[in-house]
Amino acid sequence: MSAFRTSADGLLRYAVSGTLADRIAEQVGHNVSTAERRSWERSLTVLGQDLADAGLGQVEVLVEYQLPLTSKRIDVMLAGTHPKTAEDSYVVVELKQWSQAESYEESDRLVLVEHARGPRLHPGVQVGDYCEYLTDFLGVLAHRRSPIVGAAYLHNAVDRDVNDLFLRRPTEQSRIFTKQRRGQFLDYLRTHLAPGSGAAAADRLLTSSVRPSKHLLSYAAAELKERSHFTLLDEQRLAYELVLHAVERARAADRKSVVVVSGGPGSGKSVIALSVLGELARQQRSVMHATGSRSFTQTLRRYAGKGSTRLKNLFGYFNSFMSAERNGLDVLICDEAHRIRETSVNRFTPKAKRDKSRPQIDELIAAARVPVFLLDEHQVVKPGELGSVDVISAYAKQLDLDVEVVSLHDQFRCGGSEEYEQWVLGLLGLDGGKPSIWTGDGRFDLRLAESPEEMEAFLRAKQAAGETARMSAGYCWPWSDPRPDDSLVPDVQIGGWSRPWNVKSDRSVGDAPGSAYWATDPNGFGQVGCVYTAQGFEYEWSGVIVGPDLVAREGRLVTQRTESKDPAFRSRKQLSDFEADRLIRNTYKVLMTRGMRGTLLYSTDPETREYLASLVQAHRGLETVYEATAP
Repeated sequence: MSAFRTSADGLLRYAVSGTLADRIAEQVGHNVSTAERRSWERSLTVLGQDLADAGLGQVEVLVEYQLPLTSKRIDVMLAGTHPKTAEDSYVVVELKQWSQAESYEESDRLVLVEHARGPRLHPGVQVGDYCEYLTDFLGVLAHRRSPIVGAAYLHNAVDRDVNDLFLRRPTEQSRIFTKQRRGQFLDYLRTHLAPGSGAAAADRLLTSSVRPSKHLLSYAAAELKERSHFTLLDEQRLAYELVLHAVERARAADRKSVVVVSGGPGSGKSVIALSVLGELARQQRSVMHATGSRSFTQTLRRYAGKGSTRLKNLFGYFNSFMSAERNGLDVLICDEAHRIRETSVNRFTPKAKRDKSRPQIDELIAAARVPVFLLDEHQVVKPGELGSVDVISAYAKQLDLDVEVVSLHDQFRCGGSEEYEQWVLGLLGLDGGKPSIWTGDGRFDLRLAESPEEMEAFLRAKQAAGETARMSAGYCWPWSDPRPDDSLVPDVQIGGWSRPWNVKSDRSVGDAPGSAYWATDPNGFGQVGCVYTAQGFEYEWSGVIVGPDLVAREGRLVTQRTESKDPAFRSRKQLSDFEADRLIRNTYKVLMTRGMRGTLLYSTDPETREYLASLVQAHRGLETVYEATAP
């Protein structure tokens, strides 16, 4: 369930009896730390007593409420009726056990908290973002004048010890209360909630339709030209604010610093990148976005730079900065930074620029006053890629630069299903855990296909209904050039079924789009995508063909590098078996985490199909009710 649910009176009864933490942990269904249980017991007991004292014992309390389409949970959502309008009324409450906090270098959006490492997001900003996100995505909140309000409650703090928090102007979605302002907090609750039952309002919230998430590329051009179209939450917003703050600091104090943002697939790295790029471009700052992916950069140029040469020129490649002016940019945003290579030199590099001794990471750090790196270490899929938090941080510290590291823990792809991402990591042996049985969590639809024909038919129906769908595979089949008549060779052959790979070059072949646009052009359906064209993109439904390079033997998945047709895998001198094993597993990690609503898996190997069938036994399918979108 998306939350632990009870009345305010019930919350207080569980707290007094000492069973509250057990009840929440049982309902929420994820691994709960001792610190988290202690936090529930302390903070929720205070809130329960406050609600009782406010005469709001029948208000419905949703604890650890999971935001739609994300794995992010907010502390408490209160549901009831408005005392003046009698309409459904909702209050977000973020509970903080802080007893002391101060602004970070005079920022009104970043704060320092006692015993915490590095800056945190101002709690008013945090809760305000929650309100905005819920308003954007929940149908039940649409078209309402004041759909939801929010407050941060620092129930251990007195005003003088958190005085800096009040410097930021509050709104009805971002109020701050301390224990010294408990009376004001009770009045605030009574202003928005009537004493009666909130059960019906909670029912409507929990069964609300959900608006489909905004596709990054659909809003990319508007993001750069106008204003932010995406609501960043928690660590996403923290990373965004840290970069903007570092820009101001570099200008005012001539201090160069590095920001590293690490997160899994769908954690919002590219949304952060585009949001920062748009804000700085609108401020007339010198800023560029760079990747090591031709597909990703070309697609961003097409969509984000649409109609503007100036915007197109904001997007480059990691090897574009070999002779760049030192600190010539205010900010260089290195997206997909796990694809950083040892050197920028390749076979196309002019002789005059062939300095193999200079690391690519040095070129990127030197190019801007604030270099920003966004990466996922489990997405290294090509030999020679070496971008990692440790490598980048260590190099920056060698240069005596300040380094801020932000870890993104939440999931905004795969229906916000953290359980699915963990299932994939366990299946592929990438997190030290063991494979587990997928029973379904209601947020993501994982299925097995009996054949490639069945997979394609399912995906074609989704595509015809106006949803995006693609089929991808491990690199286990040859990849031919187009025929003289400009048709593609159906290289991916499984029994009597065959389809071509995506186009090799950026040039379209017949109706098939160039490789950079396979994931975004509707005509990409019908070709099988490889990891290099899928990486960095997302679509609603993903079909993944697991080739003979990854098979189940004796109850576990093993890799067979000799089955790979990737030329980089031929030489054991250049690529060890250990490295090849990790790259193959990472490849399937990328492919299996492109889907936003669901994934279908098919293996070419009979024993592997049986193995997967033993692990995929879903009792719950996709339960989210999406609002209809036009085809």
